[in-house]
Amino acid sequence: MLFWSALWTVSLPLIRGYLRKRAKKDPLYAQHLPERFGRYETPRRGAVWFHAVSLGEVRSAVPLMRAMLEAGEHLLITCFTPAGRREAERVFAGEAVQVVWVPLELERCFKRFFNAFAPKLGLVMEVEIWPRMVQSARDHGVPLLMCNAGYPLNSMMRDRGFPLRPAVMRRFAGALVKSELQRERFREVGVEPIFVTGELRFDQPIPPAHLEKGALALAALAQGRPVIGLASIVEGEEELILSAIARALTELTPRPLIVLVPRAPERFAPMAEALTEMGVNFARRSELFDKDLTLKDPAQIDLLLGDSIGEMYFYLSLTDRVLVGGGFTPKGSHNIIEPLALGKPVVVGPDISTIEYPAVEAIRAGVCLQVGPDQVLRAFSAEGWPGPRPDQITAFLEEHSGGTRRAMEALQPWLQK
Repeated sequence: MLFWSALWTVSLPLIRGYLRKRAKKDPLYAQHLPERFGRYETPRRGAVWFHAVSLGEVRSAVPLMRAMLEAGEHLLITCFTPAGRREAERVFAGEAVQVVWVPLELERCFKRFFNAFAPKLGLVMEVEIWPRMVQSARDHGVPLLMCNAGYPLNSMMRDRGFPLRPAVMRRFAGALVKSELQRERFREVGVEPIFVTGELRFDQPIPPAHLEKGALALAALAQGRPVIGLASIVEGEEELILSAIARALTELTPRPLIVLVPRAPERFAPMAEALTEMGVNFARRSELFDKDLTLKDPAQIDLLLGDSIGEMYFYLSLTDRVLVGGGFTPKGSHNIIEPLALGKPVVVGPDISTIEYPAVEAIRAGVCLQVGPDQVLRAFSAEGWPGPRPDQITAFLEEHSGGTRRAMEALQPWLQK
């Protein structure tokens, strides 16, 4: 721990430089800087603390956060990225929720944090392993649990040669994990107690307004054409996806309407430039719709570029089937539950290590198709993949929902103290 603290101390100038660099693209990185050093205005003590590093973790935690509020708890949410913070502030605006930056990984920063907030319980979403955070929670008597946790096989194999992470994981007060397989993996490295609660994303609320606006947009833009969704596309697979788009628009009959949603906001402009160079007839969401998702101009387009955050259900509602990105890179695929929740068949790339649960189960159930880089176009048409029946998707969702209830039951001993 001394080496870890020393490493962070000498790295502070680099960290400050990183935040300044990121602030050029997103000014929020440079705001509320005292919070990153454990200094907070008007902290509210005794909350249930959720650490949700970014946007995906915040969204996965929302069902459980809602259940906590309904049970009379007030919440403290810490994030590292602006995307996560904005989402938390948007979802819980006006409620008993305080959203702040997580402190830097330094003893003095976390000491100020715990002295300021004195949370009754801490929940770290997914598997965020920060030694100082975990040790400081123990030092201040705050039970800290991993929540909605999964331990990818490739991470587990790496840790056998460098056991720092398992050592830190054993310092948690316990883990709420996604599946029986995950229970065995966490148990193998000595984590206890372990509760199999499932995947919280199956309980995520779906914004009705997104579906209503989506239905109106679909009627105006698709005009009977099949609609292909390309969701959470990341930088390392863009060339592959753009090539598939070009082929789909020239080879498929009828020609589909494509909804393309990059994963990161900084990729909106580069993707727009690439589509322009390709000669694709496209429009940005920011140009075609107003802030309330009302269509301003029913343009005749072949592709809608989703250049917004927090509107994924709107984009997905337009589609007949969805290819979820990330899996054509070594970093792994992104969330497949959102499209399935809307009854959309899902396609993923080769690397599903990040979503092993529920991707393995979804593939086995026939509601998700896994393809290689040379098979992407196959996923675009019913001829290439007929897809599942609606009742297959419904049955899959029913089988895997309920994670929020199970998590609340597992956490009662800590909540009642």
